[in-house]
Formats: sequence, structure tokens, C-alpha cells
Amino acid sequence: MTKLLVLDVVGLTPRLMAHMPHLRAVAGRGFQAELGTVLPAVTCSVQSTFLTGLPPSGHGIVGNGWYFRDLGEVLLWRQHNALVGGEKLWQAAGPGYTVANVCWWYAMGADVGWTVTPRPIYRADGRKDPDCYTDPPELHDELTAELGTFPLFSYWGPGAGLPSSRWIADAARHIMTTRDPDLTLAYLPHLDYDLQRYGPGDPRCAAAAAELDGVLAPLLDAAGERTVVVLSEYGITDVSRPVDVNRALRAEGLLRVHTQDGMEYLDPWTSRAFAVADHQIAHVYVRDPADVPAVAKLCGSIGGVATVLDAGGKAAHDLDHPRSGELVLLAERDAWFTYYYWLDDARAPDFARLVEIHRKPGYDPAELFFDPAAPAAAKRRAGVALLRKKLGLRYLMNVVGLDAGAAAVRGSHGLLPADAADAPVLLCSDPAEARERYEATQVKDLLLRLGGRAAERAS
Repeated sequence: MTKLLVLDVVGLTPRLMAHMPHLRAVAGRGFQAELGTVLPAVTCSVQSTFLTGLPPSGHGIVGNGWYFRDLGEVLLWRQHNALVGGEKLWQAAGPGYTVANVCWWYAMGADVGWTVTPRPIYRADGRKDPDCYTDPPELHDELTAELGTFPLFSYWGPGAGLPSSRWIADAARHIMTTRDPDLTLAYLPHLDYDLQRYGPGDPRCAAAAAELDGVLAPLLDAAGERTVVVLSEYGITDVSRPVDVNRALRAEGLLRVHTQDGMEYLDPWTSRAFAVADHQIAHVYVRDPADVPAVAKLCGSIGGVATVLDAGGKAAHDLDHPRSGELVLLAERDAWFTYYYWLDDARAPDFARLVEIHRKPGYDPAELFFDPAAPAAAKRRAGVALLRKKLGLRYLMNVVGLDAGAAAVRGSHGLLPADAADAPVLLCSDPAEARERYEATQVKDLLLRLGGRAAERAS
């Protein structure tokens, strides 16, 4: 049997590989293939397809989050592996197959040998401290003793950058060399940051690719005789237009809010329609089936909306799952969807100005910036907040801009790619499985073959 190192280098495209000689060397030993992604081309959906071989209609991960109808809540970035339907790669490989999952999504609760995933300490007084979750538990202190505390604030937010990917790569190398699993999975998010901040054509994105390539070099060297596979979930495209679907729904009386302490909160229980925005796609949940045609017509009239998928459209794109909205919106190429639903910034909830991925009812790339409307003031507020944190006091890291933050975003994803140079890519150090293109749904079987488990499974 052959041991595997599988790297999810999010945002990697053929265009960026020009700046990544160590990854080009992987392809040089084996092959490079175009990688067909799924709709939506977002992290949780694509990773779940890689590991199950199913589209979102099969595994149920219809985005990075959705409206949990049984709870009456919009929840993003959940972590329990039980949310993912279908047979996982390691289950298909059979008994005795050992797996280390280092920061691939839905890691918690997965039946693998070693798990590492970001998990802050949520203290009783409201403070949030960087940390990670591991299984087995003793791996936590082993990793932090060698690598330091997981750098959560470089994993996401205005400070997102290279340290988090370096920590993840080093953790994967440590587990790979000390435990020797059959399959080591590692998720490297670094390319996601500057490409969303500045757009893929900005020189800073080429520099980010070169930085990540350098970080990957020791991990690739440590792979030794293992077969190396490099995957990408999506390519990032240039955008310039935020689209406020929820504000349009509210203007027509379809979306409702409730108010506490002068702040408005989305009220999904009483809203006739609202959208869960996720990059360049949005699930629109419509309470009364009789309203669906009118809501579809309204959404189709919003500038920046390219396509409205109804039941037939969802089925055609393998998004016909009970978790999906009654409608799914696809943005025009240069547009993306905000979650914003308030009409007056003075009435926005306090979490809107925070890096708060679990309370916002949609994805917010403005979290990657110090408020562009007043960056110096935002950095001063961050400094005061850090001081209060060190003193053990309550604090709010209110540094995120609202409309100004949205206007600053220059890269997004979620749609199927239009140009192969900016599409996802698959690299493999073993030339035996070379072909020009793989679909995301074929990755699971490819990894089983590369690991020698496909023949064993058949027997």
C-alpha cells in the first residue's frame, strides 16, 4: 500500500503556479490536471465532495452554511462531521486505514486517527482566545509545545496571513513523521486572503503564492516516498460589486427584523423570504410556496444577479437538497452577495463590526480588512481591545467596516470557472493516473486507487 499526503491549497490555479516552484516540481514528477469543481465552489461543499465522491445534493453540504429549518437559525462554519452525508474516503478504504485530518472542514467527530482543527477558547466572560481542538486530546499539548498556540487571528480576520498556514503545515509534518498515517490531509488557506482582498491580478497575490510555496517546501520534503496530491477547491475571480439581496427583500416587505437595544436582527421565523449569502451564491428561503414565483421574479430583477435557480435549476446543478433554499441565486461574474439586511448603519447589530463568523447570517469578506472608511481609527480600537484583553477585561474588536468594507473586496468565488487558467487544479506526484481533467466527484476514487485501496475494496 502507498501512503498519501493530500494538500488542499485553497485558491490554487494554473496562473498562480507560475510563482510556486515546489508545487510545480510535484507535477513535474507526475502530472497536472484541470479539476472540475462543484456548485457552489466554496470550501465546505467542495471538500465534502472530495471526501465522499458526491455532489452537494448527495452529501448535503450546500454551502459554508445554510438555514437550519429545524432550529430556525442561520448557521455557518459548523464543525461536526455528522453533517456530511455519504461514505467518507477512509470508510471506503476499509478497516486499518489510518488518517490524519489537519484542518480540513467538518473534522470534529470524524472516525479518523488524528484530528486537528481551529477551535477558540470561548471564556465565560465573553473573551475569545486562540486555540485548537485535537483528537486524541494529548496531541494538543504536544503540538502547542512544539509549534506554539495555534495562530487563530492569522487564520481569519484583518490579520489573516501566512503564520496560520505555516502552523498547519508544520503540524501536518509533525503528525506525518511521528505517527506515519496512511493518509495525511492538510488544508492551507493562505491564498484565500490577499486574492479576496486585492483580486487575483494584484502583485501581492503572486507574492502570497511564493510565500506559501516556501512554507510547503519542508512538508513536501518530509513526504519522502509518499505520493503527494495537491487539490484546489476553486479559483478566485475579480469582483467590484457587492449585491445586497436581503435589503431588496426587506424593501418589498418580505424580510423582517426584530429590534433589541436599538439594533436590528434578522427574524427568520417571521420573514416570508430571506437570503443566506455565501460569496457568489445565495440560498433564498421562502416560507410560503405560493410566494416562490414572485420572489424569483424580484430576485431576478436585482442588479448583479445573473441566474435564479428554481427547483429544476437546482436539480440540474446537483443542489436539490432539503437544506437548500427554495431558490438559489448566482451572481454575475464581477459581483458577490452581502448578508446585510439593515437599512441604517446606526441600527446594525454590534456583531456586524466584529470578526464574528458564527453570528452573522451569511459570509462577510469585509472581515479581512480594518475598516477602509477609517483604517487608522480601526487599528487604534484594535490596540485598545488587545490591551483590555491582556488586563483580563471585556473587549470588543470592532474593526470591520460595513458598506465601505464590502466595497473594498476585490476577489470572490462560488461560481463555476469561466477560464481554465483561473480554475482549480489537481497535481499528483504519481504519473500512473495522469489525465487532462478530473471532476471533484472523482477525487475520492483517485485517492483510493493511489493508496492501493480500490483493488482491496473490490475484492
